[in-house]
Amino acid sequence: MKTAVSIPEDVFAGAERLAQRTKRSRSDIYAAAVREYVARHSGDAVTEGMNSVLDDIGASGANPLVSLTARNTLERVEW
Repeated sequence: MKTAVSIPEDVFAGAERLAQRTKRSRSDIYAAAVREYVARHSGDAVTEGMNSVLDDIGASGANPLVSLTARNTLERVEW
């Protein structure tokens, strides 16, 4: 698919240098960059969904068992 986008000149220049250095096309560089960006941010939707479920069921604050375990662990550490 062809599309037109506007990007800052410094980003374009960096992508050009990378494409030349790695002997890849500009399209390949941009596609890989967008693919990586989308993958990196796909977890945001999962986190938002989990937060929404927790809000719906009224879960708030830390799990008491987790807090107790953390406190017991810290008490055993010799500073």
